[in-house]
Amino acid sequence: MPSIIEISGLSKTYEGGFAALKSIDLQIEKGEIFALLGPNGAGKTTLISIICGLVNPTAGTVTAGGHDVIRDYRAARSIIGLVPQELTTDSFETVWATVSYSRGLFGKPKDPAHIEKVLRALSLYDKRDSKLLTLSGGMKRRVLIAKALSHEPDILFLDEPTAGVDVELRRDMWNVVRDLADQGVTIILTTHYIEEAEEMADRVGIINKGELVLVERKAELMRKLGRKELRLSLTEPLTALPDGLTNEGLALSEDGLELIYTYDTQAERTGITRLLSQLSDNGVRFRDLATSQSSLEDIFVNLVRNQQ
Repeated sequence: MPSIIEISGLSKTYEGGFAALKSIDLQIEKGEIFALLGPNGAGKTTLISIICGLVNPTAGTVTAGGHDVIRDYRAARSIIGLVPQELTTDSFETVWATVSYSRGLFGKPKDPAHIEKVLRALSLYDKRDSKLLTLSGGMKRRVLIAKALSHEPDILFLDEPTAGVDVELRRDMWNVVRDLADQGVTIILTTHYIEEAEEMADRVGIINKGELVLVERKAELMRKLGRKELRLSLTEPLTALPDGLTNEGLALSEDGLELIYTYDTQAERTGITRLLSQLSDNGVRFRDLATSQSSLEDIFVNLVRNQQ
């Protein structure tokens, strides 16, 4: 797929010497859902703000749809929709008026049919005549998404879009994001809810201390860095591992009722056959077993911890 966003050597240093971004190189493909993960202060919002033309970089270049975000700001910004973290809305405006006004800001002609389509997709049409101050926090966040979609952008940035939103509403919004991606809109998502990235993203980028630590397709990331765990439920508790159980990665649960074996999914040999043979030789019997794969959250935490 062709790249719709190209970032090369991007750095941002603020007055006082704080380096928010350090030589970022990144290409984002047209039509993909890209999840940008990182702890607080990692540089996620600074990166988004530069691409959207809200912050000037110290060095490097960014193009959106082939338009340089500094030299050709208007053309670049016209294809970008941004949903910020903060719930900044004009409280006394109606939903319809504020979304329509956002479309006009980009020089787009009035299109009531498009505004209606956006509001219906976000379950806001019934609230179209309601003033924003009467809406719940979750509904206000939906209004922010509607405003960002009002001018029919090719690229949509969602900066913590479901913060403070209940689980049911969050899943509804995930469905909206998937539908947009199916229509060819490129989605860049930052989130603290890693299950959002695990649920929706095609690719994942992890940023920490201003550096892009890793960019990988989600499935490949899980395959390469995910650990698998085999848990054996014992028929009799153990007080300690028998001397004959020498497998690296083997541990005994605190209650002595489970053996937990962690292994590398990419290794030529997992060691499970050897482990089961050793269990038999040592008279250790189990009544059940189960395997589990490490989650994207486990991978993220381990990568960030290793950078400390």
